[in-house]
Order: sequence, then structure tokens, then C-alpha cells
Amino acid sequence: MDAEELATRWRERLESWAIPEEILAKAPADPWSHSPARFATRTDRALAEPDDGPTMTRLAEALPDKGTLLDVGSGPGAASLPLRERIGHLYAVDASAPMLEHLKVRAMDLGVPATTVEGRWPDVAGQVPVADVSVAAHVVYNVPDLAEFLRALDRHTRGRVVLELSHRHPMSWMTPLWQHFHGVDRPVRPIAEDCVALAAALGFAVRVEEREAPLERFTTVEELAESACRRVCLDPSRVEEVAETAVELGMWPVPRDRWVTVWWE
Repeated sequence: MDAEELATRWRERLESWAIPEEILAKAPADPWSHSPARFATRTDRALAEPDDGPTMTRLAEALPDKGTLLDVGSGPGAASLPLRERIGHLYAVDASAPMLEHLKVRAMDLGVPATTVEGRWPDVAGQVPVADVSVAAHVVYNVPDLAEFLRALDRHTRGRVVLELSHRHPMSWMTPLWQHFHGVDRPVRPIAEDCVALAAALGFAVRVEEREAPLERFTTVEELAESACRRVCLDPSRVEEVAETAVELGMWPVPRDRWVTVWWE
């Protein structure tokens, strides 16, 4: 299968994750939104507890001392700021202004020169220079046009491109709750192998490493339920019911996912 066919299949599979309109219309909050504060906490943990997994290893070994790093879908910087001692300049791209504000504060505190660009990649690619190394961590499941996303990332990197993604769609763990509360089955794909196949079809000499996710998804069942209420389009007042249901369905504790690191020169 060629790159065009794989790109179309990726887009179609990602579109199949759309929430039915009749359910979305009654949602009390945006089910696709992310909490900047929650992501900032994860970044602080990444800074306090350095990760020696394949993503950080592949980034660190490729980034020249005081080199330039491009972080696409940066959030508050969990995939880039831990490399603070090697970064000469960080270019961070994210569609969320609050996420970038968190990154700027942390970069300043760490003494990392940083330029932030608000917008979606590759729409804003023209606003950043070519970097020594680039990273896009836990972003691709938000990217319908993955082929152009990867091509633009490659064009803006003179050294190594590194992707990190979960083996399955990050919302997959909630499938039993969708079935229980709405009678809706959620898709199975795309998965990491689909991203790898597309990158290879685009001509990139991809290499792949996989491991168990280093972080628990939730620390308490109450935290799970609060997140699930928003994601599954339920009123926050049902958090206790959701927690009890998650336990009854055998969803707690949530098994750790598999994280996949994909990289090429």
C-alpha cells in the first residue's frame, strides 16, 4: 500500500473517533479539551524525575550541545525541557496559548531560551526555522493529515526526528464506559503501527522502540471518574456513579499503556 492510501486510511480511521452528534450536543463540557494545569504537573514531574526511556535517549544523543530543538505539540514542555542542559534554543509549537504560557514560565526558570508559536502544525511551520532535532510527543492521534504533518516535520529538521505515541488511541481505555452509558462502541484503530507504516511509505528510514508507559494514567479512581465524565459527555455530578461503574467493569486500576518511540535521521 502506498503513502497516499495509508494517509487516507489514517484520516478515515481517526475520523471514526468522532462523537455522535446527539451525544456531543448534550455534553456539559468539551470532551476533547485538555487541562493545562494537569499537563503542567506532568511536565514538572518529568523535570524532577528524569526519564531514561527511548524517547529522551534518542533526543539527547542526537541534539548537539546548545543545539536547536523543535517541539511540535509541546504542551508545557514535558518532551523538551528535560533536555535543558543541551538546548541552545527551543522552538515550541502548540495550538493552546495556556499550554505555551506554562512552557514559557518553566523555560525562563530553567534558563532555556525559547520561542513559542501558537497554532497547528504544519500551518505555522513557516514561523520556525530548521532545527537540529525535532520531537512530537503524544500528538499524532490529533492529526488527520498525518502525511503532511510528518513531511513538514522532516523538512524542518536537519538531524533527527523523534515521535512518541501510545500504542493505541489515548481514549481507548474508556471504551467500556461508552458502551455502558451510551451503548456506543468506539473504534480500535488507528494504532501506532499505522503511523509507522505511513512514515516508512513516505521514505523515512524509521526505527521503532516500545516500552511500558512510565506513568500511571490516574492516581485514584476518583481522578479517573472526573476525567471520564468530561470525555464520555456525562454531567460532573455523576462522578461517583462513574467511579463505581469503572470498578464494577474491572477498569480500575487502569493498566499502563504501551508507548512507542519512532525516529529517523
